[in-house]
Amino acid sequence: MSWRSEGIWIELIVGSRKISNFCWAFILFLGSFGFWGVGFSSYLGRNFISLFPSHQIHFFPQGIVMSFYGIAGLFFSSYLWSTILWNVGSGYDRFDRKAGIAEIFRWGFPGQNRRILLRFLLKDIQAIRIEVKQGIYVRRVLSMEIRGQGAIPLIRTDENLTPRELEQKAAELAYFLRVPIELN
Repeated sequence: MSWRSEGIWIELIVGSRKISNFCWAFILFLGSFGFWGVGFSSYLGRNFISLFPSHQIHFFPQGIVMSFYGIAGLFFSSYLWSTILWNVGSGYDRFDRKAGIAEIFRWGFPGQNRRILLRFLLKDIQAIRIEVKQGIYVRRVLSMEIRGQGAIPLIRTDENLTPRELEQKAAELAYFLRVPIELN
């Protein structure tokens, strides 16, 4: 989602609060809790989960392995739920032609560097770069080339933009900033 006027361009960035992340976190939690529950019920010799009678699954070695996978899955699930809760990766890109300033803001993990803010002058932007890496999974990155700082990515690599949409976005931004487009 973006907002534009004659002199200001603001692009809102969606972080980790996406439907796919909610689905994966929920599925991972349920699966790992099920694994842990089966391992724990095999240890106690009771049927906590009716689908798998405990006398069919011995604690050594199947119950230990299932408990380990369940605990590991619960750790991964808690990490995913934490990134969703903190909305890691969300923020905005703001380009102000009147003030001549560009700001890139993102939320990170809690701590000293939770707020990530990059601020630089528009005249230091050399180009808008489109980078396409071929392979099994095609990766498209839209970034800005900044004098003295290198390339700063603007669009997440997991955003499923078609090549046409990516080129359109790059062309609009390059026209707004009055800089050329580079292809890599």
